[in-house]
Amino acid sequence: MNLTAVVEQYGESAVLASGGLCIGMLFGFFAQRSRFCLRSAVIEFWHRKLGEKLSVWLLAFSSAVVAVQLLILLHGLDVSAARQLASRGSLSGAMVGGLLFGGGMIMTRGCASRLLVLSANGNLRALLSGLVFAVSAQSALSGALAPVRNAISAWWTVDGGSARDLLALTGAGHAGGLLFGLLWLAAGLYVSIRSGWGLWKWVGGIGTGLTIAAGWYFTYLVSTNTFEVVQVQGLTFSGPSAEWLMRVLSSPAPGIGFDFGLLPGVFAGSFLGAWLGRDLSLEGFKDGYSMTRYIAGAMLMGFGAMLAGGCAVGAGMTGGSIFALTAWLALLGMWVGAGMVDRLLDTHPSDANTIPLAAMPMRAT
Repeated sequence: MNLTAVVEQYGESAVLASGGLCIGMLFGFFAQRSRFCLRSAVIEFWHRKLGEKLSVWLLAFSSAVVAVQLLILLHGLDVSAARQLASRGSLSGAMVGGLLFGGGMIMTRGCASRLLVLSANGNLRALLSGLVFAVSAQSALSGALAPVRNAISAWWTVDGGSARDLLALTGAGHAGGLLFGLLWLAAGLYVSIRSGWGLWKWVGGIGTGLTIAAGWYFTYLVSTNTFEVVQVQGLTFSGPSAEWLMRVLSSPAPGIGFDFGLLPGVFAGSFLGAWLGRDLSLEGFKDGYSMTRYIAGAMLMGFGAMLAGGCAVGAGMTGGSIFALTAWLALLGMWVGAGMVDRLLDTHPSDANTIPLAAMPMRAT
């Protein structure tokens, strides 16, 4: 049975949700087994360490770029209608939101996707932070923080289309995008070799990146096999988190689609990875200061993600893989904001790879 027949029989919503569930499970599994984490990669970078966490992020990011650009060159994917490129964007929102998200990511010791992955492993700190993240994101989308988000977003905007496409602006084209991804993949392989051999570092890092391309490819396939309008999209965690919050709290619930299956899929995939790796363990807060820090960081991340147009995965990897200008600005802001807050709040007496999250020092400045 081909995809058109499946869509006709079960409907676009059910097919999209099922695809989101499956791709989410793969992302959760690979991210859990490889310890994929932008925060840890940023810390290693700013501390001038070519470590395992940086290598995993580089492998994941470059794999996503290479796979997406290759699909486009082979005419298997068209992202011109994706919101990151087609709609009007905010450069000021991307920069300010990226800075806020990066700082919050350091305070919560993980980005939005990492919090979800850790929650499935029994980390109660991550679970609470994820809930606060969702509340903050929803507030920034259509609640009390929406006027502030709209005001910052209006400072500096850019039209959709070629004005928001880095490959069009630079004249590099998709062949240039593929070459860029291959160069970063080579860098990721170099750092991986330098930081030591690890099966899940390689398989999990590359697998995590390929799920980004899988999200783009799947939603595009569905859009070309139905007469209904289907949004071509990739993986992100800010919008789906806010959507699931409203699904629990309000009625009627939002309609189902790709995002509906994504979050449960990531949770299930991470749980499976933790179970197989014997990483399931209940973890709580150390003290009152750490709880305050996590909550404040989650609020910054939620607001920053909605301002930037996505989280570390949604803007940084999904938007970055199609070379959306605002996504790259947001990703840059995340690296800079995280580096600044890490320097202000934390000390790292030894390599970040060897310090358990629960054992890392938390001190007020």
